[in-house]
Amino acid sequence: MKIFNFLITIFLLFALKINNAYSLVEVDITRGNLDPLPIAVSPLSLEKKYETELKKISDQILASENINLDLDDLGLKISELIENNLKKTGLFDTLSKDAFLQKPDIAHLKPRFEDWNLIKAQALITGKVSMQNDKVKVEFKLWDVLAAKEMLAMSFSASPKSWRRLGHIISDKVYGRLTGESGYFDTKIVYISEEGPKTQRVKKLAMMDQDGFNTVYLTLGNELVLTPRFNPTNRTEIVYLSYFNNLPRVYLLDMVTGQQEVVGDFPGMTFAPRFSPDGKKIIMSIANDGNSEIWTRDLETNIQQRITDHPSIDTSPSYSPDGKYIAFNSDRSGYQQIYVMRNDGSNVKRISFNKGIYGTPVWSPRGDLIAFTKLHKGRFFIGVMRTDGTGERLLTENFYQEAPSWAPNGRVIIFYRETRTDDKGEGFSAKLWSIDLTGYNERLVETETDASDPSWSSLLH
Repeated sequence: MKIFNFLITIFLLFALKINNAYSLVEVDITRGNLDPLPIAVSPLSLEKKYETELKKISDQILASENINLDLDDLGLKISELIENNLKKTGLFDTLSKDAFLQKPDIAHLKPRFEDWNLIKAQALITGKVSMQNDKVKVEFKLWDVLAAKEMLAMSFSASPKSWRRLGHIISDKVYGRLTGESGYFDTKIVYISEEGPKTQRVKKLAMMDQDGFNTVYLTLGNELVLTPRFNPTNRTEIVYLSYFNNLPRVYLLDMVTGQQEVVGDFPGMTFAPRFSPDGKKIIMSIANDGNSEIWTRDLETNIQQRITDHPSIDTSPSYSPDGKYIAFNSDRSGYQQIYVMRNDGSNVKRISFNKGIYGTPVWSPRGDLIAFTKLHKGRFFIGVMRTDGTGERLLTENFYQEAPSWAPNGRVIIFYRETRTDDKGEGFSAKLWSIDLTGYNERLVETETDASDPSWSSLLH
């Protein structure tokens, strides 16, 4: 399997024309961006020389790669992908192309800023597409319309099959320049694909682009699988829980080779696995004789280390980004709450003290927040709190939802939500949803089947 073996060549076409010290968008995590930035995404134009014989050759290359698009269509599709990515963030208001007054090829050379001001655009993306040998080449520019200045100009080339990745990478660059933060579009999501009635669900490991495209199924559905998690330093590797002979075990899967192995030789049941930030260890829970403790296994030395030693149930461990601390949930206070400790198990502190039962803590990639699931008065909440437990904010509530996972920039959380069944046990579904830290931009994430237990990869580029 060569999911991640993309032949991407990225090179800088133009130097930045202005200083990168400012951004046009400021993210307010407490109230949301009530006034999204108006942005125009002009269709990528075709170089003039490709309007003749060279275009025929280019289209032949695309056809040989089973790309059912000609070069003109490809430019339009890439610009639409960029537009959709930016719009879904809730930070940008993408303007209708019907209102554009300037042709794409002319705008790319030199925008008439008064025309773009007229339709209230504050930022503008232009570009062109061509073929370079057997690769698609995309050049783009980002303009500050109000200041009448070029903000960014770059060029990317890749295999035609990777045209969607080109669009995602450009989206990341635009998002980063306009917000001052890294993007999260050139990423993957691994999850559990679910099909069938609630009492007989067939569950498979699945992976897709963050926008729901290019779905690949990694298991056949013969065995129950749960909680897949990406290796943060090796995106071809995941760890997950699978049942074999009705006994849960943690497995490590190499998605390139298809090779999988059991993680450790532990007595009892192993579950709730995650990688350490450096990808060298797996942390997990091990249940034996009615007790559950947190253990680690070094993937290089196979050394196994017990981290907690308490008669209560300790589970769902998650490392801080620097690897120095671990968040987990435990019922050692009488009911399930969130705790933080050092990576050697010392200095254990409870951090959740509000009403309700807390679980599935996940440390933000920024290191400043911990996401969690909360059950209170029969309702499930996805929320965040500071690492000392202060500043709790509940972002969304529903009948049943859990398993938050962070986007690599720490601004968006993906989770899954189940619907209530009727009296006959029908009407059940499980879907992926995302929400940003504002709590105002909740969106359904499209999947081919029902889906649960999502995990977001780090950036691919």
